[in-house]
Amino acid sequence: MEGGNLFLTLLSEFAPEWAPGWAVVLTACMAGVSVLIGFVSALAMVATWAERKVAGHIQCRYGPMYVGGWHGWAQPIADGLKLLMKEDMIPIGADRPLFMLAPAIVLGSMFGALVAMPFAPDVYFADVNLGLFLILALSSMTTIGVVMAGWASNSKWSLYGAMREAAQVVAYEIPLGIALLVPLIGAGTFNLLEASAAQSEYWGMNWLIFRNPFMWPAVIIFGIAALAETKRAPFDLPEAESELVSGFLTEYSGLRWSLFFMEEYAAMFLMSLVGAVFFFGGFESPLTHFAGEWAGDDSIIYNLAGHVTLMTKSAAGVFLMMWLRWTLPRVRIDQVMTMGYKYLTPLALVCVLGACLWDALWYAIF
Repeated sequence: MEGGNLFLTLLSEFAPEWAPGWAVVLTACMAGVSVLIGFVSALAMVATWAERKVAGHIQCRYGPMYVGGWHGWAQPIADGLKLLMKEDMIPIGADRPLFMLAPAIVLGSMFGALVAMPFAPDVYFADVNLGLFLILALSSMTTIGVVMAGWASNSKWSLYGAMREAAQVVAYEIPLGIALLVPLIGAGTFNLLEASAAQSEYWGMNWLIFRNPFMWPAVIIFGIAALAETKRAPFDLPEAESELVSGFLTEYSGLRWSLFFMEEYAAMFLMSLVGAVFFFGGFESPLTHFAGEWAGDDSIIYNLAGHVTLMTKSAAGVFLMMWLRWTLPRVRIDQVMTMGYKYLTPLALVCVLGACLWDALWYAIF
């Protein structure tokens, strides 16, 4: 995997000549990790507030309204302080090292996957040629932490939830990856920056979603598989409060409990961003088109327009996930398995075959 790191590039330019190379690299890594942790923390706070507001309005109520004033904007801060002050309990009979390590593995895997996430055309943690491959590989490792948490808790409810997570991820990683092959055929790259740049013509009508008729069923399959991958309703079987108390989270409390939910919201955002880049144009929109024409493709204004565009598209995906959670009933575990293996996987393969034939026919004619 080749690539570049923006922080390392900037520090290499401005670092004094006497600074050793290892110090520059270490400082760049620390800066990148600090920005990433801050971004995920802010994302989790905003997403928890937004989810409560979405749930409230769907249920004909207001959601948080009082803490902090305007629409309860400080409610996530109050919740975070409450979790920090809660006692960190470890059950008797639990495997303490594994129990303590599981949340770190879950969140650490998601941090690794977020490394390939770009913020703007010229602002990114790492320009990874196999960016999509890296995201799918590391995001699937969160399952190891979930299974570890379920096994180490010494609780049958936690173990049931962990086994459901393992079965669910195995079933839906396949259609998720196959569905993403359809836009990959059109983009011709795994790199998120290059995939976005490949959709930059024709005022947004060059988005991959418009490239061939097989993109639409592929994006639907990707969306369903992403819900299962992120353990979101109606595929929240690993938690399933009405059946398993709280699933693999049953024995967790305080800060460790919050790490699992930080990972969940980060995974929701990352999957939405992947869908935005490989189906809906990435940074490209009429806004970025006008910004590029007016200020140039290397300007701060163009990068800001690209950032606003991508974040808006990703936020729309997160909102859709929240909407579905508070609208659809939970699916039974046998129905989850049947849908993944019997329907989504064959349909995704049909979409890939159709996209290949469509492109071959298109190039043969034109």
